Amino acid sequence: MHMTRFREAAVVAEVMATILLLTSSAGAQWLNYPTSGIPRLPDGKPNLAAPAPRAPDGKPNLSGLWSFPLHPGYVGNIATDLAKEQVRPSAAALFAERMSEFGKDDPGTIGCLPLGPRHITGGGLDLVKIVQTPSLTIVLHQDLAYRQIFTDGRPLPTDPNPSFMGYSVGRWEGDTLVVESVGFNDRTWLDFGGHPHSEALRITERYRRTDFGHIERQVTLEDPEVFTTPVTVAAEMTLVADTDLLEYVCAENPKDRAHLVGRTSEEKTVTVAPEILAKYVGVYELERSAAFGIRVINVSLENGRLWADLNGKGRLPLVPLSERMFSPRLIGTYEFVLDDQGVVTHLLSHSAEEVLRANRRGATPAR
Repeated sequence: MHMTRFREAAVVAEVMATILLLTSSAGAQWLNYPTSGIPRLPDGKPNLAAPAPRAPDGKPNLSGLWSFPLHPGYVGNIATDLAKEQVRPSAAALFAERMSEFGKDDPGTIGCLPLGPRHITGGGLDLVKIVQTPSLTIVLHQDLAYRQIFTDGRPLPTDPNPSFMGYSVGRWEGDTLVVESVGFNDRTWLDFGGHPHSEALRITERYRRTDFGHIERQVTLEDPEVFTTPVTVAAEMTLVADTDLLEYVCAENPKDRAHLVGRTSEEKTVTVAPEILAKYVGVYELERSAAFGIRVINVSLENGRLWADLNGKGRLPLVPLSERMFSPRLIGTYEFVLDDQGVVTHLLSHSAEEVLRANRRGATPAR
């Protein structure tokens, strides 16, 4: 059923699964090589609670290989904490359009363009390597993207030539590195769902290494053409020891892009009665974690449309494909399953690789 949808899901899933696989592969060169200079516990494991290291200049040393998984709700919808009126109507409409077409024109995961700001917010879902020197901090990504953060006192450029990764300068406020970035081109998205940004986008990051294995990281986005207020997200970065970056190149997706059509003509005509939609409202718990660490899906109904929160955040629209099939683009296509009395007991998340089951809280399990 819905082979077009599963085909599109396969392309997206292939990209995301490949990126996630890079963090766990152990057979390639250096991916299981012990990291030097790591404090160890008696059993040989890294002591992530050891004191944060210092650079020769006395500043906290942020160097290392780090993961920074963002809450899945932000991955899909970076504006999940904002009120409706805090997102410009044109940006909200574009987000809705892109979600309704399941991201078939996503410039990053489908079009193979650099992710740009999504690397900074955490939507890239990859490891990063930080190399810190007194005057320059370099951030390396697995897809060969990189950032240069100048800490030599230079100002931000006043009229930068727009680029995918922008231009960054940093300064220390006590033990916190504050990074300001401008000069992004407007060819990228801010999240998986498709929020746009303009060339006026300004990003401020704050990094504070609390101990050897953790960095508190806060990211604030300001774009008056898209949001009426700053957007701030936070995520803790965790040191990843005894492995290294594994190169990932987005090279295969363009040939598949021609097969992506968004919703079919038939699917665009689907409407579901409000009384049926109301049956699907509830909290669903996955029997095991899905992509992005999703375990709980909260389905709500507002203005005649179903919405999904993932692990408590997100507000992703569930686009109807049939009376029981809906798609939020993330972790496949959702199928609501009813018992003989017409009560929803669980939903199934269909993707190219597997089918995951999420049981509805309070419902009697049915198999």
